[in-house]
Amino acid sequence: MTSQTSEPIQTSDTTAVTGEAAGDHTPVPAARETIPAVLVIQHEEDAGPGLVGDRLVRAGLRLDVVRAWRGEPLPEDLRGHAGLLVLGGSVNCRDDGAAPWLPRVRTLVREAVAGEVPLLGICLGGQIVADALGGSVATRTRGPELGAVPLRRLAAVEGDPVLGGVPEGARAAQWHWDEVDRLPAGAVPLLTGEDCPYQAFRVGSVGWGLQFHPEVESGTVARWAEADDAQVRADGGDPVAVVASVREAEPELRTVWGAVSGAWGAIVQAHAAARAA
Repeated sequence: MTSQTSEPIQTSDTTAVTGEAAGDHTPVPAARETIPAVLVIQHEEDAGPGLVGDRLVRAGLRLDVVRAWRGEPLPEDLRGHAGLLVLGGSVNCRDDGAAPWLPRVRTLVREAVAGEVPLLGICLGGQIVADALGGSVATRTRGPELGAVPLRRLAAVEGDPVLGGVPEGARAAQWHWDEVDRLPAGAVPLLTGEDCPYQAFRVGSVGWGLQFHPEVESGTVARWAEADDAQVRADGGDPVAVVASVREAEPELRTVWGAVSGAWGAIVQAHAAARAA
């Protein structure tokens, strides 16, 4: 596990951010133990916390990143962590052979929901959340959803403390071949889209799953497009157009999903404060 406070954290677009938020010269507190920590589970090299991580650090949180694909061990439980962030990746959420750490991730997700520890799952992470709690995930028969895609608000998003401020039609960066096709019992759908029904949902009191990537910028999507070029073209997509759509939407993506990340960070801070009281 790598602690990310005084050391630079590497975003998905290789922008270094330290415990001093970018452009903010507030000094890092000397007592590391006093900074609430978010456990971040990273599944592969080029799928880090990115813009979400930046905003969490700006919110005064520490990121404890476990690079699971490198064999870094996950903790047995969430003691010592005020939040759980599960990132994206290319494996299927049930491919325990390719990603043998997934059973432990599912256990931590269940612990977070049962213990009301703030939880955020992104893309693969959101699929893991749904699957771990009794929902299901399927490969899209109509091909992948890629690029900057507009989302629609559902009635339940009104007043949601994390996603309630997302405007109708806000675009989100997409890169997925699988998707949640059935939500767990009790989950509340919050955002949808023309081609993917469950773009965002809430589980328990302080848990959220997202199908899209609020953490990425066009540089990351360009690298994904290069790596998956043959597959994207085979599925009828245009990698160049996909990257261009994200690049054109980038100012909006930063504004909308930066605010969402900050809102989730505020919930983590509130949870940590209540636990310390």
